[in-house]
Amino acid sequence: MAYKTLIHTVKGSVANITLNRPDRYNALNRQMVEELLEVVLACHEDRAVRAVVLMGAGQAFCAGGDVRGFIEHTNTITLHVKRLLMSLHSVITCICRMSKPVIAGVGGVAAGAGMGLVMACDLAVAAESARFTMAYTKIGATPDASSSYFLPRLVGLRRAMELTFTNRVLTAEEAKEWGLVNRVVPDAELVTVVDAMANELAAGPTPALGRAKRLLFMSDHASLETQMENEAQLIALSSQTADFREGVQAFIEKRTPAFSGRE
Repeated sequence: MAYKTLIHTVKGSVANITLNRPDRYNALNRQMVEELLEVVLACHEDRAVRAVVLMGAGQAFCAGGDVRGFIEHTNTITLHVKRLLMSLHSVITCICRMSKPVIAGVGGVAAGAGMGLVMACDLAVAAESARFTMAYTKIGATPDASSSYFLPRLVGLRRAMELTFTNRVLTAEEAKEWGLVNRVVPDAELVTVVDAMANELAAGPTPALGRAKRLLFMSDHASLETQMENEAQLIALSSQTADFREGVQAFIEKRTPAFSGRE
């Protein structure tokens, strides 16, 4: 399907989604959010896709919500914001519940909801030029796009308060030190590094990766005993898969496993 605000391609087992409003620093308007929801759902359902990459076109990853567009909805701003967030929050839920790994490749600014999207992805690689800022209180708004959920979990409550109250801009290296991104690479290497990471994950045991992701999310609200029971149930399911049998056989034969990504 052709999208007006996104570029969506699939190469091998990796789906690439590029936010494509470079003239507006990939700011999220209603059309982009609705198209993003559609393409994320498609990636979720496509069994051939085993890893997903999210990036931005031009000089930014995503500048957050399209604040300029808010002016056009002055008389119905509450309704406009709620409609926008219904779709955006569904996007984030889908990313977090997806069994495939989702990688953010961040070049330029990731602000507001753009920063929220980065935090919602499973892994994040930043170019040296990347900058991160919450930006919400700068316009008298409060956080959305899962920011208030992920930020304190990634950086701690004190730092989350600082970033939210002051809109401090973090460099890529600071974002790595604070736990917002996994790696920082030269700008010219961003696409190559993210592509290599995605292909490595796409060759992995997809069901096991999805269940591991699920377990890590469960750990936020489970007791030790409950979490160990969750682990027991999911490893029992994993032991029934073709990938598990292949992994065990490859270990015995001292070779690299060839995972199919199937149950």
